[in-house]
Amino acid sequence: MEAGPRNTDQGTQDPPDEAPRLSPDGPDEDAVTPEVEVELRPQRRLRIWQLAPIVMLAAIGSLMFAFPLAFGTGDGGAVVAMLGLLISCCAAGWGMMAARRVGHAWPGLPARGSGERPDWRVLALYVAGGAALVALAVWRVARLR
Repeated sequence: MEAGPRNTDQGTQDPPDEAPRLSPDGPDEDAVTPEVEVELRPQRRLRIWQLAPIVMLAAIGSLMFAFPLAFGTGDGGAVVAMLGLLISCCAAGWGMMAARRVGHAWPGLPARGSGERPDWRVLALYVAGGAALVALAVWRVARLR
């Protein structure tokens, strides 16, 4: 017995004419089948497990800020209120960064990666609004003392 290929007439079939022909630089344009593109990445959206800690932190911070202001509890009320304000601001920043990561943008500002420059008037409006909110919060907490 030899270990070579068998000499039988069973394997002497001609290749079918439907097989794609190869040219020196690759397959012919006629023989290429259209490809179907499938997106492998998940959709860019915030899921509940991403939103839950942000919402919980915001709720705790806002309650810590609201109760000392509403009920005027002792000498430590101003400290607790400022701590609650700090926690609420951290939750707001965390939420904004998470939303920006999935592609959301603030009204009036361009989307991330678009290459457009934001309008300075819109930025000035956002800065003025944030400064007014901080000033009102600090003024209200300072009145507790």
